[in-house]
Amino acid sequence: MGWYSQWVFPWILEAAMRQPRLEPLRRETLAPATGSVLEIGIGTGLNCSHYPLTCRSIASVDSNPALTARASRRAAEAGMTVAHQALSAESLPFEDARFDTVVSTFTLCSIPDLGRALSELHRVLKPGGQVLFLEHGLSPDTAVARWQRRLTPAWRVIGDGCHLDRDAPAELAGAGLAVETLRQCYLPGAPRFAGFLSLGVARRAIG
Repeated sequence: MGWYSQWVFPWILEAAMRQPRLEPLRRETLAPATGSVLEIGIGTGLNCSHYPLTCRSIASVDSNPALTARASRRAAEAGMTVAHQALSAESLPFEDARFDTVVSTFTLCSIPDLGRALSELHRVLKPGGQVLFLEHGLSPDTAVARWQRRLTPAWRVIGDGCHLDRDAPAELAGAGLAVETLRQCYLPGAPRFAGFLSLGVARRAIG
Protein backbone atom coordinates (compact mmCIF):
# COMPACT_ATOMS: atom_id res chain seq x y z
CA MET A 1 0.00 0.00 0.00
CA GLY A 2 1.36 3.43 -0.97
CA TRP A 3 1.75 6.40 1.35
CA TYR A 4 -1.24 8.19 -0.24
CA SER A 5 -3.61 5.29 0.47
CA GLN A 6 -2.32 4.90 4.01
CA TRP A 7 -1.86 8.47 5.20
CA VAL A 8 -3.81 10.88 2.96
CA PHE A 9 -6.82 9.07 1.52
CA PRO A 10 -8.38 8.07 4.90
CA TRP A 11 -8.77 11.78 5.73
CA ILE A 12 -10.26 12.56 2.31
CA LEU A 13 -12.65 9.62 2.61
CA GLU A 14 -13.77 10.67 6.08
CA ALA A 15 -14.44 14.25 4.97
CA ALA A 16 -16.35 13.18 1.85
CA MET A 17 -18.46 10.45 3.44
CA ARG A 18 -19.21 12.04 6.81
CA GLN A 19 -21.84 14.41 5.47
CA PRO A 20 -25.15 14.85 7.32
CA ARG A 21 -27.05 14.75 4.03
CA LEU A 22 -25.88 11.15 3.50
CA GLU A 23 -27.21 9.91 6.84
CA PRO A 24 -30.88 9.47 5.80
CA LEU A 25 -29.72 7.66 2.66
CA ARG A 26 -27.63 5.27 4.75
CA ARG A 27 -30.62 4.59 7.03
CA GLU A 28 -32.88 3.96 4.04
CA THR A 29 -30.37 1.61 2.44
CA LEU A 30 -29.70 -0.43 5.57
CA ALA A 31 -33.27 -0.66 6.85
CA PRO A 32 -33.93 -4.06 5.17
CA ALA A 33 -30.70 -5.63 6.51
CA THR A 34 -31.33 -8.89 8.31
CA GLY A 35 -29.69 -12.11 9.43
CA SER A 36 -26.02 -12.75 8.76
CA VAL A 37 -24.50 -9.64 7.12
CA LEU A 38 -21.35 -8.97 5.13
CA GLU A 39 -20.35 -5.36 4.49
CA ILE A 40 -17.78 -4.88 1.75
CA GLY A 41 -15.68 -1.72 1.88
CA ILE A 42 -16.62 -0.79 5.43
CA GLY A 43 -14.25 2.18 5.23
CA THR A 44 -14.30 4.23 8.43
CA GLY A 45 -17.46 2.52 9.71
CA LEU A 46 -20.03 5.20 8.99
CA ASN A 47 -22.77 2.60 8.47
CA CYS A 48 -22.35 1.08 11.92
CA SER A 49 -24.93 3.21 13.71
CA HIS A 50 -27.61 2.45 11.08
CA TYR A 51 -27.84 -1.34 11.24
CA PRO A 52 -31.23 -2.58 12.53
CA LEU A 53 -31.59 -5.11 15.33
CA THR A 54 -32.65 -7.74 12.79
CA CYS A 55 -28.95 -8.32 11.99
CA ARG A 56 -27.64 -11.38 13.89
CA SER A 57 -23.97 -10.99 12.99
CA ILE A 58 -21.84 -8.65 10.88
CA ALA A 59 -18.61 -9.41 9.04
CA SER A 60 -16.72 -6.85 7.01
CA VAL A 61 -13.87 -6.58 4.54
CA ASP A 62 -11.90 -3.58 3.32
CA SER A 63 -8.72 -3.60 1.26
CA ASN A 64 -7.30 -0.56 3.09
CA PRO A 65 -6.08 -1.56 6.59
CA ALA A 66 -5.44 2.10 7.43
CA LEU A 67 -9.21 2.50 7.90
CA THR A 68 -9.65 -0.36 10.39
CA ALA A 69 -9.10 1.60 13.61
CA ARG A 70 -11.82 4.14 12.81
CA ALA A 71 -14.26 1.44 11.72
CA SER A 72 -13.62 -0.57 14.90
CA ARG A 73 -14.15 2.53 17.05
CA ARG A 74 -17.46 3.35 15.38
CA ALA A 75 -18.65 -0.23 15.72
CA ALA A 76 -17.86 -0.17 19.44
CA GLU A 77 -19.67 3.16 19.86
CA ALA A 78 -22.73 1.62 18.18
CA GLY A 79 -22.57 -1.41 20.48
CA MET A 80 -21.74 -3.71 17.59
CA THR A 81 -19.28 -6.54 17.20
CA VAL A 82 -17.89 -6.64 13.67
CA ALA A 83 -15.58 -9.41 12.47
CA HIS A 84 -13.29 -7.39 10.21
CA GLN A 85 -10.69 -8.58 7.71
CA ALA A 86 -8.34 -6.36 5.71
CA LEU A 87 -8.79 -7.81 2.24
CA SER A 88 -10.51 -7.19 -1.06
CA ALA A 89 -14.00 -8.27 -2.06
CA GLU A 90 -12.45 -9.90 -5.13
CA SER A 91 -11.42 -12.92 -3.05
CA LEU A 92 -13.67 -13.58 -0.07
CA PRO A 93 -12.66 -16.18 2.56
CA PHE A 94 -16.22 -17.36 3.19
CA GLU A 95 -18.04 -20.52 2.24
CA ASP A 96 -20.76 -20.57 -0.39
CA ALA A 97 -24.23 -19.30 0.59
CA ARG A 98 -23.00 -17.92 3.93
CA PHE A 99 -24.82 -14.56 4.17
CA ASP A 100 -28.42 -13.38 4.16
CA THR A 101 -27.41 -9.79 3.34
CA VAL A 102 -24.46 -8.10 1.65
CA VAL A 103 -24.04 -4.33 2.06
CA SER A 104 -22.12 -2.06 -0.30
CA THR A 105 -22.09 1.71 0.13
CA PHE A 106 -19.78 3.81 -2.05
CA THR A 107 -17.61 0.75 -2.68
CA LEU A 108 -18.36 -0.72 -6.12
CA CYS A 109 -16.85 2.39 -7.71
CA SER A 110 -13.33 1.58 -6.54
CA ILE A 111 -12.91 -2.22 -6.78
CA PRO A 112 -10.27 -2.94 -9.46
CA ASP A 113 -11.85 -6.16 -10.78
CA LEU A 114 -15.52 -5.45 -10.21
CA GLY A 115 -16.75 -8.47 -12.19
CA ARG A 116 -14.77 -10.84 -9.99
CA ALA A 117 -15.98 -9.13 -6.81
CA LEU A 118 -19.63 -9.35 -7.86
CA SER A 119 -19.15 -13.01 -8.69
CA GLU A 120 -17.85 -13.48 -5.15
CA LEU A 121 -20.84 -11.62 -3.68
CA HIS A 122 -23.17 -13.88 -5.66
CA ARG A 123 -21.31 -16.93 -4.37
CA VAL A 124 -21.41 -16.04 -0.65
CA LEU A 125 -25.07 -14.96 -0.72
CA LYS A 126 -27.70 -17.49 0.23
CA PRO A 127 -30.28 -18.25 -2.50
CA GLY A 128 -32.82 -15.47 -2.11
CA GLY A 129 -30.24 -13.32 -0.27
CA GLN A 130 -30.09 -9.57 -0.82
CA VAL A 131 -27.49 -6.97 -1.73
CA LEU A 132 -28.25 -3.55 -0.25
CA PHE A 133 -26.44 -0.85 -2.18
CA LEU A 134 -25.89 2.90 -2.09
CA GLU A 135 -23.48 3.92 -4.84
CA HIS A 136 -22.53 6.95 -6.88
CA GLY A 137 -21.95 6.51 -10.57
CA LEU A 138 -22.89 7.06 -14.19
CA SER A 139 -25.57 9.67 -14.75
CA PRO A 140 -28.36 9.14 -17.33
CA ASP A 141 -27.78 12.76 -18.39
CA THR A 142 -25.52 12.47 -21.44
CA ALA A 143 -23.78 15.79 -20.79
CA VAL A 144 -22.99 14.81 -17.20
CA ALA A 145 -21.91 11.31 -18.28
CA ARG A 146 -19.55 12.81 -20.84
CA TRP A 147 -17.81 14.79 -18.11
CA GLN A 148 -17.73 11.76 -15.83
CA ARG A 149 -15.84 9.79 -18.47
CA ARG A 150 -13.45 12.66 -19.09
CA LEU A 151 -12.71 13.19 -15.40
CA THR A 152 -12.47 9.55 -14.29
CA PRO A 153 -8.73 9.05 -15.08
CA ALA A 154 -7.75 11.95 -12.80
CA TRP A 155 -10.46 11.13 -10.25
CA ARG A 156 -9.11 7.61 -9.87
CA VAL A 157 -5.82 9.06 -8.63
CA ILE A 158 -7.50 11.42 -6.14
CA GLY A 159 -10.06 8.84 -5.03
CA ASP A 160 -7.71 5.89 -4.59
CA GLY A 161 -9.19 3.96 -7.53
CA CYS A 162 -12.68 5.50 -7.57
CA HIS A 163 -14.51 5.60 -10.92
CA LEU A 164 -17.13 8.26 -11.66
CA ASP A 165 -18.60 6.37 -14.61
CA ARG A 166 -19.59 2.96 -13.29
CA ASP A 167 -23.26 1.96 -13.54
CA ALA A 168 -23.77 0.00 -10.30
CA PRO A 169 -27.32 -1.29 -10.97
CA ALA A 170 -26.31 -2.52 -14.43
CA GLU A 171 -23.20 -4.19 -13.03
CA LEU A 172 -25.23 -5.97 -10.35
CA ALA A 173 -27.78 -7.17 -12.89
CA GLY A 174 -24.99 -8.38 -15.17
CA ALA A 175 -23.65 -10.51 -12.31
CA GLY A 176 -26.97 -12.35 -11.95
CA LEU A 177 -28.30 -10.23 -9.08
CA ALA A 178 -31.81 -9.06 -9.91
CA VAL A 179 -32.38 -5.40 -8.98
CA GLU A 180 -35.73 -5.44 -7.18
CA THR A 181 -35.94 -1.85 -5.97
CA LEU A 182 -34.03 1.17 -7.23
CA ARG A 183 -34.12 4.86 -6.40
CA GLN A 184 -31.85 7.31 -8.16
CA CYS A 185 -31.21 10.97 -7.45
CA TYR A 186 -28.60 13.69 -7.38
CA LEU A 187 -27.22 14.44 -3.94
CA PRO A 188 -28.22 18.02 -3.11
CA GLY A 189 -25.27 20.37 -2.98
CA ALA A 190 -22.86 17.96 -4.65
CA PRO A 191 -21.42 18.49 -8.14
CA ARG A 192 -23.53 16.53 -10.59
CA PHE A 193 -20.58 14.61 -12.00
CA ALA A 194 -19.91 13.12 -8.54
CA GLY A 195 -23.37 13.22 -7.01
CA PHE A 196 -25.59 10.88 -9.02
CA LEU A 197 -26.69 8.17 -6.57
CA SER A 198 -28.35 4.77 -6.92
CA LEU A 199 -29.75 2.97 -3.88
CA GLY A 200 -31.81 -0.15 -3.66
CA VAL A 201 -31.96 -3.92 -3.28
CA ALA A 202 -30.64 -6.63 -5.59
CA ARG A 203 -31.32 -10.30 -4.94
CA ARG A 204 -29.79 -13.67 -5.76
CA ALA A 205 -32.29 -16.01 -7.38
CA ILE A 206 -33.58 -18.90 -5.29
CA GLY A 207 -33.36 -21.47 -8.06
